[in-house]
Amino acid sequence: MRAQTVLTGPLMLATVPAVCLGAFWLAGEAALIATALSLSALYAFLAGVRPTESDPSRDIVTGLGMRGSLDLAMDAALSLQATSARKTACMMVQIDDFDDFSERYGQAAAEDVLNRMAQRLRGALRDDDILCKIGPATFGIGIAPVTQVDLETTIQLASRLQSVVEDPLALDATTVYVSCSIGFCLGTRSPLSTGASLVAATQNALSEALRFAPSAIRSFSADMQRTHLARTALTDEVSAALENGQIVPFFQPQLCTDTGLVSGFEALARWCHPERGLISPAEFLPVIQHSGQMERLGDLMLVQSLIALRRWDEMGLNVPQVGVNFATDELRNPRLMEKVRWQLDRYGLKPERLAVEVLETVVADSPEDVVSRNINGLSKLGCKIDLDDFGTGHASISSIRRFSVERLKIDRSFVMKVDKDIDQQRMVSAILTMAERLGLETLAEGVETPGEHATLAQLGCGHVQGFEIARPMPFDQTAEWVRTHHAGLITAPKFGRDAG
Repeated sequence: MRAQTVLTGPLMLATVPAVCLGAFWLAGEAALIATALSLSALYAFLAGVRPTESDPSRDIVTGLGMRGSLDLAMDAALSLQATSARKTACMMVQIDDFDDFSERYGQAAAEDVLNRMAQRLRGALRDDDILCKIGPATFGIGIAPVTQVDLETTIQLASRLQSVVEDPLALDATTVYVSCSIGFCLGTRSPLSTGASLVAATQNALSEALRFAPSAIRSFSADMQRTHLARTALTDEVSAALENGQIVPFFQPQLCTDTGLVSGFEALARWCHPERGLISPAEFLPVIQHSGQMERLGDLMLVQSLIALRRWDEMGLNVPQVGVNFATDELRNPRLMEKVRWQLDRYGLKPERLAVEVLETVVADSPEDVVSRNINGLSKLGCKIDLDDFGTGHASISSIRRFSVERLKIDRSFVMKVDKDIDQQRMVSAILTMAERLGLETLAEGVETPGEHATLAQLGCGHVQGFEIARPMPFDQTAEWVRTHHAGLITAPKFGRDAG
């Protein structure tokens, strides 16, 4: 911060006249005007946008300036960019799934993490760069104008900031991991030459990064702005999309760690838009929920998943089961049992071929009402009950038993870097030991590296699922994927505990 004090204190005021006169003597009146404007913009960037300790516009948790500070900083930086060879950029860093983190560890821990992230980011930036807090888990960064700010250098900076955020955190004698997604916009790509426009463009880039989270990085482009405007029309289109078959299940394979064989698929909703291509569920699911059509989506996913099972059988593929997520709206339907039984009979499938995936938070929060009766009823029917995102809620052992849960799906937050961090291994081992004592199967979600896959298998996790195995795919690609995967098992090493 010393550079800022020097450039915004009395020395700056004493230096300005001399610099301006020197510019006039060397290059004439045009240079005098350009120098005066540039120094004024630089002074505003360094001094005017940093709130004082008593400024109420500071974030109460981190002490950082907020959105208005970033707008002002970018205004000043763009003014300087317009009159000199120096360039600027704006960045936004958002911690992935921070709501889940806050719910799991509590508000005090969440605020502690935000403070430490602010310190880490500040330490990775130059003194002249601006760091602000612009959302519950989002930081805004203004890059002070420098000679070299292009796409390559900004991507390198984004990667460095991502690494800083994703370093392990010590929290109450345990180690936790968070990931972050980053959006940025170069000053030269700002739609308008205003700070507000540059910040808004950066927000669009961050929104695009969040579509591909976790740990995504995206740069703003003109196409992205058009896409963002088009998304505002999703609300009007979603009903038609459900009606005309644009929203379909994609299937992500699940593997048995002992055999390597496919033990099932999870059905995940995807919107295949005829003009905008594949639309992330992070965009359209809130729209569907807000419009009260989650049960309609659930019916579609159930029917299409059962059809997929039937077709796999007809192709001679061994796919034991398919997992379908059941939202709270569906579980509140008093006729859910009747509907599921009818659909299973319709396609000639045994109930154990259907895995009903229920969020841990639903189990933890559901009293003895229609939700619990439906879950227990589906279990008695013969459907398997998977407790999804295990570890993110507060489901007790008694609630696990009460809802006849058969398998725990271990949340991705416990899986991240489990091959490198002994605390993560201890946590997963504890979950696996508890599951084994209760006679429950286990599946780890979000497996992204071979090391994580191997470690989970060696620890005794029965099944794995994640990008390391395969991304969700349309039904038409599943048969070839299964055949290719099973053919590769002839030479592939075994990962399970019985492998060595």
